[in-house]
Amino acid sequence: MDLPNSLGHKTRRIKERPPFERIALLLQGGGALGSYQAGVYQALAEAGLHPDWVAGISIGAINSALIAGNPPERRVEALRCFWDTVTAPAHGISTLFSAMYAAMGLQGDFARGLLNQTHAFATLMEGAAGFFTPRPVPPFFSSAGSKDAESFYDVAPLKATLERLVDFDRINSGAMRFSVGAVNVRTGNFEYFDTTSHNIRPEHVMASGSLPPGFPAARIDGECYWDGGLVSNTPLQWVLDSSPRQDTLAFQVDLWSARGEFPRDLLGIELRQKDIRFSSRTRAATDNFKSQQRLRRALGHLVELVPKDALLRADPEIKRLVDQADEKVYNIAQLVYRAKNYESTSKDYEFSRLTMEEHWTSGYTDALRTLRHPEVLQRPDTADGVAIFDFD
Repeated sequence: MDLPNSLGHKTRRIKERPPFERIALLLQGGGALGSYQAGVYQALAEAGLHPDWVAGISIGAINSALIAGNPPERRVEALRCFWDTVTAPAHGISTLFSAMYAAMGLQGDFARGLLNQTHAFATLMEGAAGFFTPRPVPPFFSSAGSKDAESFYDVAPLKATLERLVDFDRINSGAMRFSVGAVNVRTGNFEYFDTTSHNIRPEHVMASGSLPPGFPAARIDGECYWDGGLVSNTPLQWVLDSSPRQDTLAFQVDLWSARGEFPRDLLGIELRQKDIRFSSRTRAATDNFKSQQRLRRALGHLVELVPKDALLRADPEIKRLVDQADEKVYNIAQLVYRAKNYESTSKDYEFSRLTMEEHWTSGYTDALRTLRHPEVLQRPDTADGVAIFDFD
């Protein structure tokens, strides 16, 4: 198995499982940026930190399926095979312009930006191998109501790739909890397909990444679904709000940065608003969770002061409050991809091999840096029982 050439030192292996009831891996959507998540997972796997629960949106759903649908020793290989497939060099626009740039000896951020834009344009024109292909007839010229009329690309190649690389029987065995989010087109409701309540098929994974108008809605049991990122681009809330609550070590891997400089031109403005929209305010979500957990712990201390027999006689409303009492602890390690200066608004559909390897390496090194902090793997000693780590 070939790994990105720029990977250097391996992660130090953790001798003992961290003192948490579950380890969760949460993967945001972001298209071509998703190889960053693969690099993060490689570092976690080398450290021996195998998740009990993996949840994803869009490209995060695909990476989640590759992880949950393979045994531990083959997960990185499956991720690599997928990303090698979808970034396979095309024999068209991208190859032609790459050769031209190489021959001209162009260097620096400006030249690299032009090259990336060329690769992105090639993706728009040619698709991505094993992922999506342009429809022969553009949707504008197709009959209303037909499958061809609802999207620019056909995602049949993705279904074949998932069936080749993912063991769905393994996902449905329950060995690892698996969740992917999508939006019901008819109701507008955000829904999760979860192994605790669904039998997962390729269609569930594809539904989470069916971003219109590029991709068609996924049909599941008579309903149509679009990309979960239309409502929330992160599965963070789904995992943190799940019952029964458990002591949790969560690795939240985001592909869009909520923080950034004020843009200087229209292209910068478009990029900045895209980052803000798809970052899904994960920091705000974690801050809100900390507040909720503080209240749950305070309620737990209050419950301890009430005689047991009084609690048994309490009315249903009181019992409902008691059920919210919680002494569980949570560590949330946030890893956020930081785009390079030459990356633009097309960064989520720039499927070149060179950029993929850079993203993978960034994820690997960011995870390596995070794991060098021993407090990430230790139970939090805070009043609210929640510790959030973000080593920007």
